[in-house]
Amino acid sequence: MSIEVKVPVLPESVSDAIIAAWHKKAGDTVRRDENLMDLETDKVVLEVPSPVDGTLKEIKFEAGATVTSSQVVAIIEEGVVAAAPAPAAKADAPKAAAPAPAAAAAPAAKVDTAGLPPGAANYAARNEINPADVAGTGRAGRVTKEDLVNHVKSGGGARPEQRVPMTRIRQRIAERMMQSKNSIAMLTSFNEVNLSKVMAMRKELGEPFEKTHGIKLGFMSFFAKAAANALAKHGIVNASVDGNDVIYHGYADISIAVATEKGLVTPVLRNVENMSFADIEAAIAGYAKQAREGGLKLEDLQGGTFTITNGGTFGSLMSTPIVNPPQSAILGMHAIKERPIAENGQVVIAPMMYIALSYDHRIIDGKDAVLFLVDIKNQLENPHRMLLGL
Repeated sequence: MSIEVKVPVLPESVSDAIIAAWHKKAGDTVRRDENLMDLETDKVVLEVPSPVDGTLKEIKFEAGATVTSSQVVAIIEEGVVAAAPAPAAKADAPKAAAPAPAAAAAPAAKVDTAGLPPGAANYAARNEINPADVAGTGRAGRVTKEDLVNHVKSGGGARPEQRVPMTRIRQRIAERMMQSKNSIAMLTSFNEVNLSKVMAMRKELGEPFEKTHGIKLGFMSFFAKAAANALAKHGIVNASVDGNDVIYHGYADISIAVATEKGLVTPVLRNVENMSFADIEAAIAGYAKQAREGGLKLEDLQGGTFTITNGGTFGSLMSTPIVNPPQSAILGMHAIKERPIAENGQVVIAPMMYIALSYDHRIIDGKDAVLFLVDIKNQLENPHRMLLGL
């Protein structure tokens, strides 16, 4: 019986997708729930699993093709898939013991793939590429599979150049940034925060927190909770523009910017005002893991009334983050640096962070933005206030 493989139903905000890669070819046997292909939308990469056991009879669209929701992309001839024949493997055993196969495998063993993602490690081993010879473009200079592919295509020369089409996600990021620039009257206000009390709390309570909740106490939960409390008191910062209307949101759905090898994504923590510190840390860790492994769902990225981004992860001291429409504001965190400051008439060294709020000046006045930032500052410099909702 022939079974159609269809593109998953895409949300209204996603009109189409691009076939990033096929993991099977026509004639291959497939098993139920085995990944057949990767679909790249303007938000995430989706896996399309096989609905049944059988043989991949026909592929209707090759990699790079644009497809739409529920479109048929392949045909599977349903049938029982035989298990791998163990006797044949035994029969070949004497040959495997011969020197020739061992010698054939030797080149792959010479390649040190430690620290590479699985796909990149396999590609490097197959093509005998030394990752040390490749300039990495991933996070913290990590070598990605794309870097290895580009290295092979360019011949590894001294002055390589290659024209590569933007990925769908990168196109969408560019689109959104230009939309923000052209449609929002954006302004940025700054302040600085003394994080000595937050750091002292993390040092004192970090270990029991991790033992109790099974996750580390990071900085982001403090900022997310402070933002949720401040948004409740400064509702205009949590609002959005819809035509000639302003929509006030009575909840804090905070988008957390997460960097991936394909670009920045912003999964949403919903109802942060009702979340505990442990809930926030667990949700962020889960999203970060899914983002790195390509496991984010479209619904994880939709919505959001406010965004927090942390450029300090990469060493940024100060920046002006760009508002993510239709939201009206975004909070930028930066690197923590020990600096001399005046405190009670004395010069002391303290762990300081610059924070930035970019906002839509059409509805948020400078006074509102400054008061919001001061509220964030006061909570972080007195973290016990967050526990009391002050």
